[in-house]
Amino acid sequence: MKLHKESKGTITVATILFIIISVLAIYFLKMWSLLIIMPILIIYSLVFWFFRVPERNILEHIENVIAPVDGKVVMIKEVEETEFLKGKAIQVSIFMSPLNVHICRYPASGKVTYKKYHPGKYLVAWHEKSSTENERTTVAVETATNHQVVFRQIAGYVARRIVFYCNEGDQAKAGHEFGFIKFGSRMDVFLPLDTEIICKIGDITKGGLDVIAKLKN
Repeated sequence: MKLHKESKGTITVATILFIIISVLAIYFLKMWSLLIIMPILIIYSLVFWFFRVPERNILEHIENVIAPVDGKVVMIKEVEETEFLKGKAIQVSIFMSPLNVHICRYPASGKVTYKKYHPGKYLVAWHEKSSTENERTTVAVETATNHQVVFRQIAGYVARRIVFYCNEGDQAKAGHEFGFIKFGSRMDVFLPLDTEIICKIGDITKGGLDVIAKLKN
């Protein structure tokens, strides 16, 4: 199983803790040590599972907006996007549980025109105000169809580390990685009002594969 580069520090710490706890359990509990070691082993294995990098066949997209993460669509509504678009847009929000793949992918192809990191709170990721009050990043891409697509990584109550690798001027390719969020959170995508929304609330998405919307050409 291929692991993401963001896993190195976490897996190192998890391995050290697992060894220490196992040694202490065996020393003090003897034959009863498995009662401690087995649950810890399951948690240790989940750390590796969380940082997995699945093989995915990413296609070329021009008008299609692609799911940026694995997760569940929890919101589709018209909102006022005040940071970059400074106007009305359709917001599509996808919530990620700790068991989802947490690679963050470009939802649209084009040129990165804006990026910014915002420190903030750690409200639960499905809270509506988390989009504007939590720790977050905002990225905008100008597409080949001359639309601005804005998307936002949002930290949650558990997720306390967001990374993004893109810079202004970069060429974005829909479905390809631009960042990572550790341990459960949310991504919002802001689309023009005339966008055809294909997904619906409750849909389970696969990042880089599922089409969630289509831009007007």
